[in-house]
Amino acid sequence: MNQSEQTPVRDREARTLSDWLRTEWNHIGLYIQALAKWLAVAAVTGAACGAVGSAFHIGVEKATELRGVNPWLLWCLPLAGLLIVGFYKLTKTEGQGTNDIIDAVHLGKGLSIFLLPAIFLGTVLTHLCGGSAGREGAALQMGGTIGHHVGGLFRLDDRDMRTATMAGMAAFFAALFGTPLTATVFAMVVISIGIMYHAAFIPCLTASLVAYGVSLLMGVQPTRFTVDMPALETVMLLRVAVLGALCALVSILFCNTIHFAEHQMARRIPNAWVRVVVGGVGIIALTYLCGTTDYNGAGMNIITAAVEQGNAHPAAFLLKILFTAVTLSAGFKGGEVVPSFFVGATFGCVAGPLLGIPASFGAALGLVAVFCGAVNCPVASIFLSVELFGDGGLLYFALICGISYMLSGYNGLYSSQTILYSKLKAQYINVHTNAHHAGNPHAEPPVRGSLKEE
Repeated sequence: MNQSEQTPVRDREARTLSDWLRTEWNHIGLYIQALAKWLAVAAVTGAACGAVGSAFHIGVEKATELRGVNPWLLWCLPLAGLLIVGFYKLTKTEGQGTNDIIDAVHLGKGLSIFLLPAIFLGTVLTHLCGGSAGREGAALQMGGTIGHHVGGLFRLDDRDMRTATMAGMAAFFAALFGTPLTATVFAMVVISIGIMYHAAFIPCLTASLVAYGVSLLMGVQPTRFTVDMPALETVMLLRVAVLGALCALVSILFCNTIHFAEHQMARRIPNAWVRVVVGGVGIIALTYLCGTTDYNGAGMNIITAAVEQGNAHPAAFLLKILFTAVTLSAGFKGGEVVPSFFVGATFGCVAGPLLGIPASFGAALGLVAVFCGAVNCPVASIFLSVELFGDGGLLYFALICGISYMLSGYNGLYSSQTILYSKLKAQYINVHTNAHHAGNPHAEPPVRGSLKEE
């Protein structure tokens, strides 16, 4: 080949190499651009959720302390309920809750910014006057709302708006409980059980870490417990497995009682104003019948006593289920996760010693297992055990979470949650929680436009 023939070949090779380098650089640029975008969105979301979440945490704590000093505030619960109903109607957010946040991720539905002050005020008032509720329902709702609207500020498209919503959920959860890794995984998996949206990992983790850092700066102490973990042995594994099966039954009882009470209260007392007054009076009556305020509010002191001291009333888990069901079905605001902690910890504290498990360790196991059965998130629950109790009993917690997840069936706290794969075999079923039974051959088709189609 002469020189004149070699020149076009070299030119073509040079152009080919240049085109390849340009294409690769363009691809790399896409990833860098996406990373920069999500770091910015997550940082803003985490900072906002950290600040609001910390203020919310402090507000609930102060409300709880104030109620402890002034027991007469319990008599104001019906009035607080009327204020909550009125504020929700004023902001046109009545009927909205955690299921709407899940739908916002599934279907790209919009979220009213007024849901943020509504759930903030409603939850603080509920705790101030003695309603039995938690905080994480408010966390998911407020965090999802913040994430959704931050995404709007950055002009994200429909799919990215859903990721931004998940990042807000994770950030607020991390700010409240001081568990950023659990918050990250929980937000990614709670929407559709059976898949994990890996594209949301960096946004959720970054937002969680930022929110957690902000909460520490604002003086919010992370939730941690000190528990002695037994050495790993076969007999103890078998005992933990039995406790896991029992905790699955307790989680089913907890979820079904909540849903049954909500259905019955809405059907029998359709007027929201009357319903919340009746529920408030009911909580007052139950409190005086029990002769204690242990079941009002979140009950973190009872959880701590069960986990760290091994002390719990034998009927505490049943009474907490009853108090929580009446509170939430009446229209008061809060969440179900802290009550599930209460139910699991007190049940495990009582049932554990009957199986030969130390009471404190049984309480820790029960807390995580009932939570797992109620939200259908075994991996997030395992991370929760590590962040709350350390990694000393990791295999025990992994076992009890697996058993509770499987045996709790298709029940759950969130009816908008979907379970994409059967708990019994590698089979795609795509059904809503609480609307499916194992062995049902009929599965709902994917909703067009939802993340379940991906």
